[in-house]
Amino acid sequence: MSRFVCKQFCILVAFALAFINFANALAMGQAELDAAIADAAEYIYKTVKTPRIGVVGGEWAVLGLARSGYDIPGEYYQNYYSAVESHIKAQKGELHPSKYTEYSRLAVALTAIGKDPTDVAGYNLLEPLGDYDKTIWQGLNGPVWALIALDCANYEMPQNTGAKTRATRDMYVNYILENQLLDGSFSLLGKAKAEALGGAVSDPDITGMALAALARYQDREDVKKAIQKALDCMSKMQQQGGGYASGDTENAESCAQMIIALSELGISIQDPRFVKGGNTLLDSLMSYYKKGEGFSHTKGEGNSSQMAAEQGLCAMVAAKRLIDGKSSLYNMSDRLEITDADLSNEKAGLPGKHQDIKPMPAHYAEITFSDILDHKNKTAIEQLAARGIISGKSETHFDPDSTMTRAEFATIIVRGLGLEVKGGNVFSDVSQDDWFFKYVNTAFEYKIVNGTGDGIFSPNGTITREEAGAMIARASGLCGISTDMDETEARDVLAGFIDYISLSDWSRKPLAFCYKNNILPSEDIKINPKANVTRAEIAKMLFTMLDLAKLL
Repeated sequence: MSRFVCKQFCILVAFALAFINFANALAMGQAELDAAIADAAEYIYKTVKTPRIGVVGGEWAVLGLARSGYDIPGEYYQNYYSAVESHIKAQKGELHPSKYTEYSRLAVALTAIGKDPTDVAGYNLLEPLGDYDKTIWQGLNGPVWALIALDCANYEMPQNTGAKTRATRDMYVNYILENQLLDGSFSLLGKAKAEALGGAVSDPDITGMALAALARYQDREDVKKAIQKALDCMSKMQQQGGGYASGDTENAESCAQMIIALSELGISIQDPRFVKGGNTLLDSLMSYYKKGEGFSHTKGEGNSSQMAAEQGLCAMVAAKRLIDGKSSLYNMSDRLEITDADLSNEKAGLPGKHQDIKPMPAHYAEITFSDILDHKNKTAIEQLAARGIISGKSETHFDPDSTMTRAEFATIIVRGLGLEVKGGNVFSDVSQDDWFFKYVNTAFEYKIVNGTGDGIFSPNGTITREEAGAMIARASGLCGISTDMDETEARDVLAGFIDYISLSDWSRKPLAFCYKNNILPSEDIKINPKANVTRAEIAKMLFTMLDLAKLL
């Protein structure tokens, strides 16, 4: 064999080995990506029990889950849609008087789950986007998201008869192009304000969104040039770790938006222009990933960020769909369709539940209280409030650390189980004039509550921890959860608490059941059975029980 042939042979062998190694690395990367998508989707599904209209815990979460292919019960999306309908009705079709991105983002999320944004409770959510002046009022974000919403399912341009200037797609495209900065990037401030500040306000987030919006218009020569200029700028701005900084701080969301942008443009994540220090955008994004906890906003941050988690999922899904040759994140030609079969009883409770029990869907959107914003039981309180199961002491305050009366407890139990209230006069101290009359009697009829003796219920008496545990255990049995426990098992569960011998005999098994199933937190060293249980603690107990019963 000649030296030339030998050399060529060696080169071919080396190339083949390199290709095999690259393919293996790529396959491993795809497997890791699949696992991360499934994990992030599961995290969002568990933390966003009831998605609502909003930037966080709303449209981004729904979009990521719907486009990920992660197995979500159809009624999860149906409950979201019901909450949207209720909100739209309450607002008489007006989401916001000036921020028209509210309409656009919601339209994208609804399209992703197979719903028609042009007819939601009788309102066309795309119609406001036909008003050019109002859509551009909030700056670049308005036309960017208007195009993303209109193009996600090729919706017709709405004719807004009340608009001073009726919008067209080209008008929005032109607005975006006119606001491109000299370096090729985009800023929320717009071109005029950015240039007045010296142009040093390039934002990878809004640049990524603008590129995603322009992706459908690359047949226009001016758009093609603008996209190329923006890509060149973003390539130069990319950090050595593969990501981006916004406001001098590297963060997950900036990286996520650029991944989505490249995917919408059909540009590989491994494009050499976007590999820095051997790191791709996806490599950078994964440096914020926290298994089982979503994503953090910045590197090294202890806590996960819900916004970063939702946008991180969307970015991973966008990259995955590009790799698999599927339509892009914002191209809903293969959008999810919710069928009647999807809305079956998969999440309507356990097989052994009482036939009268039914899940309570979320009817109200964006319910929270100013005094629970940092409370450990915030999610439980908000989820129950969204379903009308529990309410605050006022519209703004929940009063989490106050006590709850026996009548109030009976009421939230009946509401939580979706039971139809019934009449009947059982207790001498509960009259038909009392607001809780039917709730107390219904709870008694289903053997969830008992009286305090001699035909007395003591409706205004406060609930103790052992009383709450017993009532929750009885409700759990109605829901099909096994509460069977012998004395030995109950003693073993309770023996870890230093005051377990002070329990009333009738409360031992119910409390052991609650601790065994994490309905009550087991990290405490005392049970404090005779202490009054707080409103926040009761919300957490009921929320956990309903979740175990698959009624949420």
